[in-house]
Amino acid sequence: MKSIYILLTKSNTYVSKTIQLATADKYTHISISFHESLQPMYSFARKYIHLPLPAGLRVEPLSQGYFKENDFIPCALYKLDVEDEVYEKAQLMVLQMMDHADIYKFNVIGLLLCKLNIPLKRQHHYFCSEFVSEVLIQSEAISLTKDPSLIRPSDYLNFQELNYIYSGEIRDLVETVKLNYVNV
Repeated sequence: MKSIYILLTKSNTYVSKTIQLATADKYTHISISFHESLQPMYSFARKYIHLPLPAGLRVEPLSQGYFKENDFIPCALYKLDVEDEVYEKAQLMVLQMMDHADIYKFNVIGLLLCKLNIPLKRQHHYFCSEFVSEVLIQSEAISLTKDPSLIRPSDYLNFQELNYIYSGEIRDLVETVKLNYVNV
């Protein structure tokens, strides 16, 4: 068995605040990692710290960039235990996408339609939870009846397959991960 890590966050950006206002969701962003150190972490996110667009497939380091500058934001970390072959399939899918990261774009239209419960699949376009859900569904890590384009980050709070690890602020998570990783 191996573990896939899911990090939920709610930032203070205008996009996050707008999503939270429209949905009342506790968390508005999701990232995926294949290592307990949470490095690297992948998601569909902004390219530049202070600009919402352009956005696309990104590596999101916890101790650099946006998360370092905004280490006070709330987060929740979960772990999904899967068979080795499922883990490898999910990781390979993400790594292959990263090899061609420049062709992947942020699915702004899909994000808007998600709130209206209208599914939209656009080739090479994802928003954060659509991306994570697609990876987990395609790798058979989880089975969902809902279309990936309709899944929001806070939906993951209700996925029984996930094991809760931590909730608090990013800065404390970074310290916890560092301590745990150093002590392994």
